[in-house]
Amino acid sequence: MSTIKRFSGKAEKKGTPLYDGDDWRWKAILSRDRNADGKFFYSVRTTGIYCRPSCGARPARRKNVEFHETFHAAEQAGFRACKKCQPNGRAVAEGFAAKVAAACRAIKAADEAPSLAALAKSAGMSRFHFHRVFTRIAGLTPKAYATAHRAEQIRNGLMRSNTVTQAIYDAGFNSNSRFYANASHILGMSPKRYRQGGKETIIRFAVRESSLGPMLVATSAKGICAIFMGNDPDELIKDLQKRFSEAELIGRDKQFERVVGQVIELIDTPRSQFDLPLDIRGTVFQQKVWAALRKIPVGATASYGEIAKRIGRPRAIRAVAAACAANPVAVAIPCHRVVRRSGALSGYRWGVERKRALLNREKSARDQERI
Repeated sequence: MSTIKRFSGKAEKKGTPLYDGDDWRWKAILSRDRNADGKFFYSVRTTGIYCRPSCGARPARRKNVEFHETFHAAEQAGFRACKKCQPNGRAVAEGFAAKVAAACRAIKAADEAPSLAALAKSAGMSRFHFHRVFTRIAGLTPKAYATAHRAEQIRNGLMRSNTVTQAIYDAGFNSNSRFYANASHILGMSPKRYRQGGKETIIRFAVRESSLGPMLVATSAKGICAIFMGNDPDELIKDLQKRFSEAELIGRDKQFERVVGQVIELIDTPRSQFDLPLDIRGTVFQQKVWAALRKIPVGATASYGEIAKRIGRPRAIRAVAAACAANPVAVAIPCHRVVRRSGALSGYRWGVERKRALLNREKSARDQERI
C-alpha cells in the first residue's frame, strides 16, 4: 500500500490516482485543499448545496456529505451550487475564456475573417450567446476584433514592406481589390497616404478656450481624431502637427466650430454618451482598453486593475495605463475615469487637476440626476 508523508493531494507512488477514496477526499475538505478543486465536488444532503473542496463554509457532518466527480453530476443529483465558493463558476468561466481564446487564434490565422456563425459553431454555442460571451471576455465584438487585428497588421506592414502590394498580401488579403474596398475603413486614408505619413489627408481643427483651459479638436473625413487639452494653444497645434506630420491641417473653419462647441459642452455638462463619430487608430489591445473605458458611466470610476480584468488581461495593469496615456481623444474616451486601486488620482496626460475637475463635475451631474 502506498504512503503519503503529508496530505497535499499528491501521492508518492507514481500512477496512484489523486484523491482516490472518500477518506482522502474528506481530509481535503477539512483542510480546504485548493489543489483538490476540480478533482471532485461534495454535496451536503441537509442543505441541498454542493461545493468545491476548498470552500470556506463551515464543514458539514461527514454522514451528510456525498462526493461527485463533476459539478454536472452534483447538479444532476439535485444539488444547487454554493453561492460562497461558486463551484461551477470558475469551470464555466475558464471554459468560455478558452473558447474565446480559440476564436481569437482562428481570426488571426484565417486569410479571411471567419463569420460569426462559423466561430459560434466551432465554440459549440448559438450565434447570439457566442457574440455576447466573446464581447464580454475580449472587450470587442468578434467583427471589431477582426477589424482591429487586420488594421494592426496592415499598418505595421505598410511601414516595413517595400511595396503596398506586399503589405496587403502579408496582412492576409488575397487580392488588392478586397483590401482597397476597405482601405478607408481600416486606415482612414489610402495606403499610399498612410505610408507617406498622411500626406494629402485633410485634418480640420480649431482651438477654443474652455473652462479647463485651451482645447484643440481635430477631425478627419471619418470623425474626430484628436481632442487635446493644455495651457498653450500653440503647443496644442504643434502636438497635432507631430501626430499628422504630412497631413494638410485646416484651421478656423466656421462650420467646424459647431463640432468644437459640442466637445466643450461635454466638459461643461457631462452626459453618458458622446455621439459624434470618432477616428481613433490603435492596436487591438488599445482598442479593447478604449472600448472598456467608454462603458464606465458618468460619475463612476474604475481602477487600472479592474479594466485589465474586464478585457481578460488581469496582469496587464501597466499596459492598460499605457493605453490610457495613448488615448488621443480626451473626454470622448474617458480615461480620466480610471484611478488607482486605492481611489487616489494617478497621472493624467492632460494634467491631474483637469482630471480632478472632470470627475467632480461628473459626480455632481450624477447626483443631480438622482435628486
